[in-house]
Amino acid sequence: MFHRRRLLGTLLLLTAVGAPLAVGGCAARVRVYDPYYSDYPYWNDREDHAYRIWLRERHVEYREFARLNHEDQREYWNWRHNHPDAGR
Repeated sequence: MFHRRRLLGTLLLLTAVGAPLAVGGCAARVRVYDPYYSDYPYWNDREDHAYRIWLRERHVEYREFARLNHEDQREYWNWRHNHPDAGR
């Protein structure tokens, strides 16, 4: 009995969490705060592409943006605002 309840609870939780992602997706809804320019750009495929260009120009291996130190994040946002078409 306990195992069935646990399984049912897990399935309900997965459905509640997974349904919005399956229906609407989340790629275009992720926004990050750029404290240096006080804006909230979307972190989507275009932004990820621009970020990877920036990493290549610096000859640096890929790391998640959130794991960069604040100085590197500031350098990226400065570069990004000077290269608005980099994500295309």
